[in-house]
Amino acid sequence: MDARGPKAPGGDALRDAAENLFQELQEHFQALTATLNLRMEEMGNRIEDLQKNVNDLMVQAGIENSNKEQTVRSSLGN
Repeated sequence: MDARGPKAPGGDALRDAAENLFQELQEHFQALTATLNLRMEEMGNRIEDLQKNVNDLMVQAGIENSNKEQTVRSSLGN
């Protein structure tokens, strides 16, 4: 005898539907996770490109070492 008691009519169908729904949700979640990871990587690349462009502009403007100079001045207490 089954410890869970007698099976309700349609119980297997309901369980199968729940398992299928869970599987679909899991697949959608994995796809969403992959998409988000890709977009975050793309955003990181864009930020790196932006930083490079800002640094290039600073070099052109003659203020290329301002961040390094500020760091050195701060550490020296100036």
